[in-house]
Amino acid sequence: IPPHLVIKAAARIGQEAFEQMHERLFKAYFSENRNITDEDVLRELWLEIGLPLDDMEKTKDPELLREILSEHNEALAKGVTGVPAVRKEGGFGVLIGAEAEETYRRLVTRG
Repeated sequence: IPPHLVIKAAARIGQEAFEQMHERLFKAYFSENRNITDEDVLRELWLEIGLPLDDMEKTKDPELLREILSEHNEALAKGVTGVPAVRKEGGFGVLIGAEAEETYRRLVTRG
């Protein structure tokens, strides 16, 4: 939940902050093998991309936690059992797990 709180707090700052934090979290986790659930690591990442430390307090907003839990429950209800998971808006079914690019292309172009 901590990285979800951080990304939602960044989104409240603006789209650019969201995109920068999203990219930084992925890099930290997948390329640097960092623990993105650790509060100190999250604070470092927040500061690395130049976000004001005071705005990180938004992660403590109970509404953010409610949003995250609501989205999680919605995903479960739609059949998501792992990550990554992709669902085409208005489509049925969910692609779960890492897939070849062609699989995603078929999902997007399918009517």
